[in-house]
Amino acid sequence: MLLKKTLFAATTAVLATLAAGVVHAAPEKPECIAPAKPGGGFDLTCKLLQSALQDGKYLEAPMRVTYMPGGIGAVAYNTVIANRPAEGGTVVAFSGGSFLNLAIGKFGKYTEQDVKWVAAVGADYGAVIVKADAPYQSLKDLIEATRATPGKIVYGAGGSVGSQDWMKSALIAKEAGVNYRDMRYVAFEGGGEAMTALMGGHVQAYTGDASEVAAHLKGGRVRVLAVLAPERLPGELAAIPTAIEQGYKVDWTIARGYYMGPKVADAEHQWWTAAFDKMLASPEFDKLRQERGLFPFGLTGPALQDYVSKEVRRYAELAREFGLIAQ
Repeated sequence: MLLKKTLFAATTAVLATLAAGVVHAAPEKPECIAPAKPGGGFDLTCKLLQSALQDGKYLEAPMRVTYMPGGIGAVAYNTVIANRPAEGGTVVAFSGGSFLNLAIGKFGKYTEQDVKWVAAVGADYGAVIVKADAPYQSLKDLIEATRATPGKIVYGAGGSVGSQDWMKSALIAKEAGVNYRDMRYVAFEGGGEAMTALMGGHVQAYTGDASEVAAHLKGGRVRVLAVLAPERLPGELAAIPTAIEQGYKVDWTIARGYYMGPKVADAEHQWWTAAFDKMLASPEFDKLRQERGLFPFGLTGPALQDYVSKEVRRYAELAREFGLIAQ
């Protein structure tokens, strides 16, 4: 009799759990979509997760990385929402550039409210870089030179007008009191080309990313005038002041992380959130993040949703200010 009661109670509990949709099993076919071609930041973000999950602590099945280029993330965003909205094993890589594209409408009719945000796991930050033998010893020197002769100071980076790298240059010009329309800016295919142009004297300043400059600093080829972070960065860049501490309100944080389709079951979304919370607290993950040139930055759950919403609004304000979208 006792055994029957025990079995009945256990069965009732299982049925109640299933009815509530509480399933905490790991996904059987985990996939990370990099919304670009192989190589680059989205690929790095997926490969970081793939490496972190392969030790068996989180997943039994290996994670697959697939590529869905188009529209700097727009194709993947639209596909996951419209065609793959309930895949509990699929996450998509995002970056701060995704927020900018959402703000200026490059993802079509969809907004930041149309997906489930899972985790931000690391960040990169903007940096203002000049040649080691340039006459500018500080960000103030560069800004004063830009203000005095805006036609002679050429900024360059790996992105066209309206891109993240262009926005960094426009913000520096703004601090100099120079209209962004009068700013001299040269767009390159990527950071490597922009750095080559800087070394060749074709541009006077490169508004790149902090993760790119460590190797060049070791070779004594460049000088970093400022990192565009809320506070000084750890490690090899600890001696470089932020723009903020030099008196210029320029902060360019490039968060990296993952989102899911809008109809993913809450329990599946919660499994990922719990896994990321555990991962972000581990020294093993911190080491993997450092190896990929990313800096500590972690958010999950409501805190991440709030951060994304605020960033999209901030980018929209900047986009209106710089004429990228209508007032």
